[in-house]
Amino acid sequence: MRHLKTAWRHIRRSPYQAFAAVFIMAQTFFVLTFFAFLIFASSRIIAYFESVPQVTAFFKEEAKQEDIDTLSQKVKETGKIAKLEFVSKEEALKIYKEQNKDDPLLLELVTAEILPAALKVSAIKIDDLTQISEMLSGSIIVERVIFQKDVVQNLAVWTNALRKIGIALSAILALDAIFLMVIIIGIKISQKKDEIEIVRLIGATGWYVRWPFIYEGVFYGVSGAFLGWLLALGLFWYATPFLSSFLKGIPLFPIPIIFFFQLLGIELLIAIFLGIVSSFLSVLRYLK
Repeated sequence: MRHLKTAWRHIRRSPYQAFAAVFIMAQTFFVLTFFAFLIFASSRIIAYFESVPQVTAFFKEEAKQEDIDTLSQKVKETGKIAKLEFVSKEEALKIYKEQNKDDPLLLELVTAEILPAALKVSAIKIDDLTQISEMLSGSIIVERVIFQKDVVQNLAVWTNALRKIGIALSAILALDAIFLMVIIIGIKISQKKDEIEIVRLIGATGWYVRWPFIYEGVFYGVSGAFLGWLLALGLFWYATPFLSSFLKGIPLFPIPIIFFFQLLGIELLIAIFLGIVSSFLSVLRYLK
């Protein structure tokens, strides 16, 4: 308790230096929270596209049901199929009516006879889509094949890039925060050099002198982490209506609130670690 009071007294006596330390920490954790959300959102979007049928084969008008069943079985036997669904002409008409229920004119012009039967396929691995598509395209009963490999692969590439950029930028800002806090705490130690010498002369141990500065570093780290997390959370809350409209149809929202609190817990642990490291480096250098 004595060390905590001493640390708080150090902070109150130099508010501008404390603000600078908290500010740089807040920047670090704002960026960390921002990229963590982007990676989480990208992962959920990828999972959505992976869950919907990725390859759709439309059959020719003359295709017979037994030939369609044979082709379906052949595709299943590859062992690369997560889900396979046959859509008959009647089912295709129901889907069409549901999608165009607000336009009576379009409903009058379309019948089940002019809609093709289709086979919807989801692969276990995205990399298998090309082989499945080629297999379906090579069938004489298939009129056309559509698959969204590029969409999922591009999202995966973007997610990997975001992860690398986020880690690199967060690491740079974390090193910057440690460097700044080492300087700030080092300045405070220099200003209290006479006071520290007196305390040592009356029998204080090295750790007795170090603990207040370590607690001070932890305070800067935790305060900055919470502030950065809070600012990022406010930005996401403000942008949610726009993102919901932009990503209409993709079940990204609502994001579980537990995700943000779990992220806060992880960030606080990182902040404590950064605060201890930077403080320890300072006292190691200035209190030899």
